Amino acid sequence: MRTRGTIIVFLAVAAAAGQPQRKSAPLAPPIATNLINCVKGLSNCDISLLSPDELKQVSEASRKRNLDSCLEGSTLCDPTRLSTTEASAVQTARYRRNLDKCSNGSATCNPLILNKKDAAAVQTAVARRNFEKCIGGSPTCDPTRLTQGQKGTVEASAARRNLDRCLSGSSSCDPLRLTPGEAASVQAASLSRNRDRCLDNSSTCDPLVLSESEEKAVRGELERRNRSSCLNGLATCEPLELNEADLNTARSAFRLRNVEACKRGLPACDPSVLTGPETASVNAVFQQRRSRLERNKQPIRP
Repeated sequence: MRTRGTIIVFLAVAAAAGQPQRKSAPLAPPIATNLINCVKGLSNCDISLLSPDELKQVSEASRKRNLDSCLEGSTLCDPTRLSTTEASAVQTARYRRNLDKCSNGSATCNPLILNKKDAAAVQTAVARRNFEKCIGGSPTCDPTRLTQGQKGTVEASAARRNLDRCLSGSSSCDPLRLTPGEAASVQAASLSRNRDRCLDNSSTCDPLVLSESEEKAVRGELERRNRSSCLNGLATCEPLELNEADLNTARSAFRLRNVEACKRGLPACDPSVLTGPETASVNAVFQQRRSRLERNKQPIRP
């Protein structure tokens, strides 16, 4: 009986599988959703499902979207759908956008559609921006558009900028534009910078332009630094430049450092320069160190 039942179920399944499958028809969007899609101008709108009142709503929404696009200057605007009143409003908005572009110096400005009043205001704004550029030394300055009064102000501003560059030692300084008084100030600033470089032992120091007092001050500063380097055992020490007293002081400092290095067992220790008493003091330190180690190794008695 079980085998017979299995055969019947198998035949039923095979018969069902042999029948052609029916394709389900696409479901239409719900009525409320379809109306919203149509009002918003979406691509899945099905206008065949709309009632006459709904068609009227969709048409009004479409006209409003087109008007908004035209007012914003969008490429989606279709001017043929505008009424006379709407076209006038769109033209006013277009003029206002162009005026704003011209007032702000935009490259997309069309000055030919401006009226005389607005064109004059735009010219004033352009002249003001050009004057500000010239005052700031901008490469986009157009000096041909400056008035006589503006030219004097711009030249004075350029002279101040050039003086500042010369005083700071900039390579863009133009010394030919300096007045005699400015040239003297620039020369003094240059000498001061050179003195500072010499005091810092810079390779860009020019000792030939130092005055006698400056040369003396620089020499004294370099000697002080070298003396400090030698006393501290630095690699920048130049012992041949020390006088006899400073050299003896540096040697004494070296001996103290050497004894300390030997006591601590450092690689900088040079035992060959130790005196008898120094050697004895070093040996005593090592003897004390060995004694402490031996005491630490002894077992602790209970």
